[in-house]
Amino acid sequence: MESTRRTIAELVAARWGDHRPGLWFEDRVLSHHEMAAGAAARAALLADLLPAGAEPHVGVLLDNTPEYPLWIAAAALSGGAVAGINPTRRGPELARDILHTDCRVLVTERAHLPLLDGLALPGIRLLVTGTAAYEDLLAPYADAEPDPTRAGPDDRLLLYFTSGSTGAPKAAICSQGRLAAAGRSLVEHFGVRADDVHYVCMPMFHGNAVMADWAPALAAGAGVALRRRFSASGFLTDVRKYGATYFTYVGRAVSYVLATEERDDDRDNPLRLGFGTEAGVVDAAAFERRFGVRLVEGYGSSEGGAAVQWSPGTPAGAVGKAAPGLAVLDQETGAECPPAVFDPSGRLLNGEAAIGELVNRGPNPFEGYWRNPEAESERRRGGAYWTGDLFYRDTDGYLYFAGRTDDRIRVDSENLAAAMIENILARYEGADAVAVYAVPDPVTGDQVMVTVAGSFEPEGFARFLAAQPDLGTKMAPRFVRVVQRMPVTATNKIHRALLRREGLRCADPVWWRPPGERAYRRLAREDAEGPLAPTRGPS
Repeated sequence: MESTRRTIAELVAARWGDHRPGLWFEDRVLSHHEMAAGAAARAALLADLLPAGAEPHVGVLLDNTPEYPLWIAAAALSGGAVAGINPTRRGPELARDILHTDCRVLVTERAHLPLLDGLALPGIRLLVTGTAAYEDLLAPYADAEPDPTRAGPDDRLLLYFTSGSTGAPKAAICSQGRLAAAGRSLVEHFGVRADDVHYVCMPMFHGNAVMADWAPALAAGAGVALRRRFSASGFLTDVRKYGATYFTYVGRAVSYVLATEERDDDRDNPLRLGFGTEAGVVDAAAFERRFGVRLVEGYGSSEGGAAVQWSPGTPAGAVGKAAPGLAVLDQETGAECPPAVFDPSGRLLNGEAAIGELVNRGPNPFEGYWRNPEAESERRRGGAYWTGDLFYRDTDGYLYFAGRTDDRIRVDSENLAAAMIENILARYEGADAVAVYAVPDPVTGDQVMVTVAGSFEPEGFARFLAAQPDLGTKMAPRFVRVVQRMPVTATNKIHRALLRREGLRCADPVWWRPPGERAYRRLAREDAEGPLAPTRGPS
C-alpha cells in the first residue's frame, strides 16, 4: 500500500512493473515502469560518478523535461539530493547556487550550456542530456533495478532555493519523508486517483511543482504530463491533449491564462481541480466561470514550517482555518493580534492591530537551510517558526493573507497590507494584473504605488476608487505605473523587488494624484527627480 511507504525511493520502486502510461512530454509517452527503470539506471550511474566522501548532491539545470523527474527519482533511490538550479540566474549568482549546494554532478541540456560559459565550477562533472555522450554513460546501467533500501525518511532529497532570496543563498532542505508525506496528504485531501493525470507546467526547480504536483501523482500512481515551460496559450491545448485532471499554479499564471482569447468551448476540458497560491479572489472566480474548474488556494511556506488548507465553509477571501499552533503575532511584542473587525461592506477596520506575522508555535516539519544558520535563526525564534508572511484572522479563526512582511506599507503612521489593497484594485475593469508596493514619501514613511498591466484611464480609475466601499482613506494609490506586461520572476510571481527598486524612475508612464486631490495626472520627469524624489533608499 502506498500509504505505508515512507520514502520517495519506495514510491518510485513501487512503479516497477507498472506498464500503464506514466509520463507524457510533447510527443513522447513513458510508462511508469520505464520511469522507474530510468531512475534506477541514473541512480547507479550517480553512485559511480560521485567521489568518495562527497556530498551526494546533484545539481539539475533543466527545463521541465523527463530528465527532471528521472533525476529526482534517481537521487531518491541513491540516498542523494537534487539541488534545483534556477535557469534565470546568471553569472556569479548562478555559480554561487551550484557551489553553495556542494553539487559534484551537474545535469543540464544544450539550451542551457551558454549560461555556464566562463563560470568557475571546480570539481563538478557536467552531464549534458540529449547527447550521444550522455546516452553512452547510461548504457551500462540499462539493466539496473530500483532498490529503495539505500534510502531512509530522514535523508535529504531536495535543496531548493526560496524564491526572491537575496544575500546569502537560502536552499531549503526537504527530506524523503517530508516529500512523501506531502504527496500522501494531498492525495487524501483532493482524492487523487491512479487514473488522474497531473499537468506540471510550473518550473520543477521550484517547490510548488515538485511538492504539490509531482509528489501526489507519484504517491497515487497517477500520470504526469510535463510542459517544458509554462505557456498560457498552450495551457488548454495541453490539458485536452494529455487528458489532464489536476494542475498547480503560482503567481500570475492564472491571470495569463485568463488573458488568452475566450472561446465558447473553454469548458470542454477534463480538468477537475487547480491548486496553488496567489491567483486572487477575482481571478479564481473568473477561472471557474470560464473553464468550469474550481481553484483551491492554499498556503504553505516554501520551507514547510506552516500550512493552511482550504475547507468547505471557508469565507470568500480567506485561505482557510488556523490549525492548532498557528497564530498571528505582533512582530515587535510577540503578543497575539486581536481578531479582525469588518464593517458591513467587508472593509477591515482594525488592520493596524489585527495584521501580524503568521507563526507556528506547534510542531512543524521545517528542516532548515543548507549551510545557512543565520537564515535558520531568523525563521526559528523563541521555539516557534516565523513564516515572514502577514495575516489577519476573523473571530471564527479563518486566516486571510495580507502579504509578505516586506509588503507592509506605512502611510501617515498607519500600517497597510499590500495584498489587501491589491484584492480591491483587481476589480478595476481595465486591469489584467495589479501589484501594490511602497515607495518612499519624500518626508517620512511611504506612499502607495500600484503597477497596472492592461489599460488605464485616469478619470475612470479615480471614479472606480471612489466607488469601492472597502477602500480605506489611506489605501488609494498615490502613484500608478502602467505597463503592457507585469514583470515576473521565473516562477511567475510578480517581481516586486524590481518594481520597488525602480519606483518613480521607470521607463513606463506614471500617473499621480497630488495630496488632497482625487484626479490623476501624468507625472513629469522634473517632479520624479525633484520635489517627489525620496530622501532615503527604496523600501
